[in-house]
Amino acid sequence: MIRLALRVRRADAELVLADLLELAPGGVEEVGLGGGEEGSVEYAVYGSPGELPDLPDLHAIAGDALVEISTSEVPDDWSERWKQFHHPVLLEPPMVDGVQSKAPALHVRPPWEAPSVRTGAREIVIDPAQAFGTGAHATTRMCLQLLLELAAVEEGRGAVLDLGSGSGVLAIAAATLGYGPLLALDNDRESVLASAANAAVNGVEIDARLFDLRREKLPESGGAPVPIVLANLLKPLLIELADRISLAPRHLIASGLLSDQASEVAQLFAERHGLRERRRLEHGEWSALWLSRL
Repeated sequence: MIRLALRVRRADAELVLADLLELAPGGVEEVGLGGGEEGSVEYAVYGSPGELPDLPDLHAIAGDALVEISTSEVPDDWSERWKQFHHPVLLEPPMVDGVQSKAPALHVRPPWEAPSVRTGAREIVIDPAQAFGTGAHATTRMCLQLLLELAAVEEGRGAVLDLGSGSGVLAIAAATLGYGPLLALDNDRESVLASAANAAVNGVEIDARLFDLRREKLPESGGAPVPIVLANLLKPLLIELADRISLAPRHLIASGLLSDQASEVAQLFAERHGLRERRRLEHGEWSALWLSRL
């Protein structure tokens, strides 16, 4: 088995990934390398030589963002070894005014891991398949934590739009917390299929669709903005989102940001849409924002 790795500048990673997924619909492994916008991201695909993308195609899609292309042999049991990168995550409900909130704990796990022993935890089973994430990545985990905090302080449970849904974990968590209807959008067909399949496994209803943020109009809810938007996207797409919003949501939870990018993005949404920073989480080099119309 061969591992073909494409290393690109972090600032251009999202654009390269979108094109790479068209060449490698079987899924892409992502590894962050170095901090800040000057760092890089490595995308890797696995297969026999005849199954892998052609090097000229990789050079073409990466363009000036390309740092390095490399190949290496991996053990034949790689398809089992990759499971070690997907760990269960237990998210506890937050404290509100010194009192434990009534929101449930969420235990997000891949199907090969055992249920939580935590009493009362809601199980969310996510098979990443050819999409991205079971919830263990810092950006996804912070989104889930902020969603729990929102659910703890706001009694209403309205519609939710999940942009860049990946495996569907955020939309499924929102449905588990009582939000609805749920619309999960992604520009990768395998992610849309994974979101729908994971929703069925968890017994919740979400509407999973293909969507291109750069070319299509954002959905609305009966002529009004969707009340809550979840956007686990890199900075270029969050800037695109700010450009394309015509009616600001009541709450926007945004992640996929490096720590030194969060203030710039928060200011952008404040100036254009009146969304003010309510909470910021940081983990390692990553940040997540909860922005609200106050």
